[in-house]
Amino acid sequence: MEFSKAKEDGGQRWVFLDLDEMWKAPVVIVHGIFSSIVISEIIENLIVSDHLPNMPEAIDRLYMDIENINRESMADIQDAQVEEMAINLWNWAVTKKVNLVINDDQKAKLRHVACRLVCMCESLAVSEEGIRRHVLMNMKTGKGWVDVGNPVVADEFFQAAMAGLEQIYGRIMQKSSTEAHLTTQKTAVERDLFKVLSHQAESAVAQDDFPRASSCILRCKDMLIRLPKMTGYLHILCYNFGVETYIQSKYEESAFWLSQSYDIGKMEKSSADPEMLAKVLRLLATTYLDWNDGDYYKALSTVDLANKEHLHPAGLHLKMKILLASETVNEELFGAGMEILHLNMSLDFCLHIAKQLIDHGRDSVGFNFMEVICEHFKSSENIGKALLFQADILLQRKEELLAKEKIEEIMIGHQTGRKLTTESIGYLHDILWEKAARSFEVKRYDDALQWYCYSLRFYEHDQRDLDLAKLKRNLASCYLRLEQLDKAREAVEEAENYDPGNIFTQFYVFKISVIDGDTDRALQAVITLESLITPGEGRGGYKLVKERSTSIMLLGLAAQFALEHQQQIVAKRALEYLCQYSEDQQQVLTSLKCLFRLVLPKVPEILASENRKEELDRFLIYLNTAYVHLVKCFNGRASTSDSRINDAHWFRKIAWNLAVQCDKDSVIMREFFMLSYKLSQFCPSDQVILIAQKTCLLMASAVDLEQGKKASTPFEQTILLNRALEQIEKCREIWNLLKETGDFSDDPCEKLLLLYEFEVKAKKNDPSLDAVLESLWQIPNVESKTLETIASIAMETPARYPSIALKALKRALLLHKIKESVNVLKYSQCMHNLINLLVPDRMPGEELCPLEEILGYFEDAVSFISQHVSQTVILDFQLI
Repeated sequence: MEFSKAKEDGGQRWVFLDLDEMWKAPVVIVHGIFSSIVISEIIENLIVSDHLPNMPEAIDRLYMDIENINRESMADIQDAQVEEMAINLWNWAVTKKVNLVINDDQKAKLRHVACRLVCMCESLAVSEEGIRRHVLMNMKTGKGWVDVGNPVVADEFFQAAMAGLEQIYGRIMQKSSTEAHLTTQKTAVERDLFKVLSHQAESAVAQDDFPRASSCILRCKDMLIRLPKMTGYLHILCYNFGVETYIQSKYEESAFWLSQSYDIGKMEKSSADPEMLAKVLRLLATTYLDWNDGDYYKALSTVDLANKEHLHPAGLHLKMKILLASETVNEELFGAGMEILHLNMSLDFCLHIAKQLIDHGRDSVGFNFMEVICEHFKSSENIGKALLFQADILLQRKEELLAKEKIEEIMIGHQTGRKLTTESIGYLHDILWEKAARSFEVKRYDDALQWYCYSLRFYEHDQRDLDLAKLKRNLASCYLRLEQLDKAREAVEEAENYDPGNIFTQFYVFKISVIDGDTDRALQAVITLESLITPGEGRGGYKLVKERSTSIMLLGLAAQFALEHQQQIVAKRALEYLCQYSEDQQQVLTSLKCLFRLVLPKVPEILASENRKEELDRFLIYLNTAYVHLVKCFNGRASTSDSRINDAHWFRKIAWNLAVQCDKDSVIMREFFMLSYKLSQFCPSDQVILIAQKTCLLMASAVDLEQGKKASTPFEQTILLNRALEQIEKCREIWNLLKETGDFSDDPCEKLLLLYEFEVKAKKNDPSLDAVLESLWQIPNVESKTLETIASIAMETPARYPSIALKALKRALLLHKIKESVNVLKYSQCMHNLINLLVPDRMPGEELCPLEEILGYFEDAVSFISQHVSQTVILDFQLI
């Protein structure tokens, strides 16, 4: 980076000369004065480099700093040099090639800078040529600011231009010139004055200063006698002002500008063509119509004048609009319509006027005018369009008999050589189908059928212009409602021949099959509907989305129709597809409820059948689907409606009941219990729900523990035992919550949880097994049976814990002894287990306890038993 050091007024400063850096930081200035070097460097770099990446920033910096520059800061540059620099910048800014580089706003800023620089050169402003240059630059700069929407800044330059023009005019008048030369010079000044005034008018309009704007334009208008070539420009300028103010609903101002535009346009015949003058008058008439309550007289006079200037359909339409708004009598309206007809307007336009009359409640005039139109255009090849329009209006007015007569007339004409155009045939079918659809909606099926039959008759004569399959489906729908099954069946068969892959065709095939009791064909139609939901070759985008949505809707209707006709197998398939594809949570949940109501009565039969597993798996799919959609309903919501909670309760109970009924298949039973638990999580956690959750998790843990013991591989066993342990932990959390809601001292849940946990950890050889055992010892009123169970578990493979078993059996024996009612047989069995543990294979060992202690158990047992039972039991121990 290079630096330039400059001294001014005894001070010094440093400035960047590199344009890439110059705009990034403010220039260091002493006494607020800029160096000419900075300005010249920026301008030179801009002119030389057309595609600098930092060009917008450099222009903005130059524009912001120019107001702080004065001639003193550029004392080291001559006026001629400053002017040359400014002119170069000006020319560069307006050159066409930079239009792709800088925008209009940046161009205005550059002109602003160049103009300010030129105006600093006071010595150059002495000459008349210099003043003219200043006037031109000020005028162009001001116009640039107006064009980019900154009229306030523009006014400063216009005022400067005005001051310059006054100087020039003063000098001209002081000269002693010939009359012709003086006139030429005065005309040149007046032309520039005209431009400045027109630009000032634009600025005033932009600032909503109507008095100033109108004053400028009227001065310009007065000058047109001497400047006739400017008439067209001023005419268009006033029209543009009129359009702008009309859009802003400033009707009084708009009327002024449009009146001026018309007056100015009439001043010089070559300045405005009749089409443009008529356009101005039509907008002026519209302004009068919209102004306050509407000045109908002025509006009508103005539009008549517009139509005299240049006849155009828009003018005739506007005249009719004004007449209707002014509540003109019917005779005058009809006369206006006849005038339009005699002016040889097109058939479409005449029909448009007739519709305009009818839409405004002038039915009698409108219909009379339509009759005249039909007579006037009777030889036209498009006469059918007029007749159809008549029929359409009659139908809209519910005059169906007259409409039918008109359609019969059209049909006869079409058959006898007065053919309708392709466009008219399409229009006819639209009319007929719309009327048929309205009749169908109000359950007038015989009437709808009649209108569709009219359409079919036209189809017989021209098969190119109607979707016959769609018409046949509509006919079939009417026949079904009228219970004319044979005709409905025939219409559906024809629709299927024309368009077998259409979803609506398949839906009607389905309906006919259900009515006929043809289950196989109905199922095939449902399968076809399902296939149209999934993406296929050549189908995508909006069409695919629309077809998918329609197919899902039809599946719902198909399920409902099948249920109404007791076709449960078909309904079941449709409901299953609906649950699979629908994204409507409520629809899916309702469909699942319908499915369960269909299959639940058959559960006992299913459990006894050979395909039991397949059907039960289907039930699991139903419940899992319900769970997934309930998750979507509840996910991220602070509160959910009672209906969703009731749904969760409903499916929870279904899963519970199925689990209870599947007691002979523990694996399936576990799945249902776990689904019941998961579904219950959407329900409020009251005591009932907590008890249900506790039971589900206990049952699932028991099954997983049992399956873990039967596992064929260590890996499978580990998975099952870990899952059981997770469920035990969840169950313990629920149990702790449940105990806070009431007295559950008789509930064995805590003992079962500890037993299950002990067994899992024993089989996993878990080091925390002792902690579980300590929790067991601390259970109040522990039963001897529980302790014997612990002993048995402790000795099961793969892990054996004889010391734990011994401790448990000793405690069990103690409990047997202290019971008030002694059960000697249970005591005997417990002692047997203890002896077998101490003397495996009837060979005493010293691993668990000394031989003397073993003999002590024998003696203690004999002594205890001799007090309570006969010699038979004693002999039993002696035999050991």
